[in-house]
Amino acid sequence: MLTKRFFKTKNEAEITFEFSHPDASKVELVAEFNDWQPISMKFNKKDKRFRLKHRLPTEKQFHFRYLIDGKSWDNDHNADGYAANGFGSENSIVDTQRLA
Repeated sequence: MLTKRFFKTKNEAEITFEFSHPDASKVELVAEFNDWQPISMKFNKKDKRFRLKHRLPTEKQFHFRYLIDGKSWDNDHNADGYAANGFGSENSIVDTQRLA
């Protein structure tokens, strides 16, 4: 799940990436905005979700995926869109365009 918060005085948005996986002990966000380097997501025991906040420039689209336990990939099932990647699957897309 993606939650977006836009700032009035900055051309950036704070994106909260949330992911739930029943058997995962570790989930990492892997995205083009950080050169596809895994970033560990924090586990919240209350709602059993992995969460990470990251600021991104507005008016752009970024591809990303979740890496579960360092071995399997999954997409955000509530992403803004999906695009084919070079590995025979799809990437999730987060869109930081401000809506009027």
